[in-house]
Amino acid sequence: MDILFLLIPLSVVLALLIIGALGWAVWRGQFEALEQEGERILHGD
Repeated sequence: MDILFLLIPLSVVLALLIIGALGWAVWRGQFEALEQEGERILHGD
């Protein structure tokens, strides 16, 4: 039972870190123009 007092806060902190990292990636534009990057390899220089 005592381990739950450690695991629950750790899981909440981990979930907040994951949500923060995803929010940071969206805010920085990491998911913009996904199709363009996939087609870039098909076009020769």
